[in-house]
Amino acid sequence: MNRVFITGASSGLGAALAREYAARGATVGLVARRRDALDALRAQLPHPERHLVYVLDVTDRAALVAAAVDFIARCGGADIVIACAGISVGTLTEYAEDMEVFDAIIATNVGATMATFAPFIATMKAQHTPCRLVGIGSVAGVRGLPGAGAYSASKAAVRVYCESLRLELKPHGIGVVTIAPGYIDTPMTKHNSYPMPFLMTPGRFAARAVKTIAAGATYRVIPWQMGVVAKLLRLLPDFLYDLAFVNAPHKARNASKGAP
Repeated sequence: MNRVFITGASSGLGAALAREYAARGATVGLVARRRDALDALRAQLPHPERHLVYVLDVTDRAALVAAAVDFIARCGGADIVIACAGISVGTLTEYAEDMEVFDAIIATNVGATMATFAPFIATMKAQHTPCRLVGIGSVAGVRGLPGAGAYSASKAAVRVYCESLRLELKPHGIGVVTIAPGYIDTPMTKHNSYPMPFLMTPGRFAARAVKTIAAGATYRVIPWQMGVVAKLLRLLPDFLYDLAFVNAPHKARNASKGAP
C-alpha cells in the first residue's frame, strides 16, 4: 500500500491525484491552506480515517518539515511525494506592483517544490524500497510565453531542478519524475479567455499521471498531444517562435490561480 504525500491537495490536480491514489488503496497526506476543502476531500475518499490532513502554506518551510516528519512517523515512511501546489498568474515586468507576484510565483512553484522534497530524502534513502519524488511542471515551461514570464520561468526551473535532483538520487534508488500538464479543466483554468487545445478532465489526467509515476518515467507531458506540441516548440528557431507567439494572448494579471 503506497504512502503518498501531496501538496496543493485542496482542489484541481492535487485533489484529483489524491482521489486516484486513495481509490488504489494508498494512504494520502493532504496538504493545502484550506482546512474546509481538505476535510471535505478526505470525507469523500475511501477509508477517510486512513488519510492525514495538514493545513499550511507551502512557502512556510518549517510547517512543511513538521508535516513531513509527522507523516513519516505515522505512516512509517513515504513512497511518493508530489509537489503539486502552484500559482499561475499573468505578470508584466514593466509594472512595479507585479514584482510581488513574481516573488510569490517563484516561491510557491520552485522554492516550495524543493522544500517539499527535502525532508523526505533521508527517509527514502533508508527505506531501500522504490520511492518517487514528483514535480509538477507545465508545457508553459517549454518556451517563454508573453505575459507569463514568472510562470514560464518557474515551470522551466522545476523541470531543470528535477533533472538535477534525479541525477543526485538515482544511485540511491529514488526516482524523480517531472510531469508537465497541458490544459486541464480545473478552477485554475476557468479564467483563461483563450482557446485551450486538448483540454483534459482532472480525473483523466490523474489516472495517466499515476501510471506514469508507477512506470518510473523521468519526464512526461500529459496529454500526449501536448507532448507533441512541446517537442515541436523546442525545435523552432527563435525567429520562427517569435513570429508565431509575439501576439499570443496573455494570461490575466492578478487573476485567480490558474494553469498551465
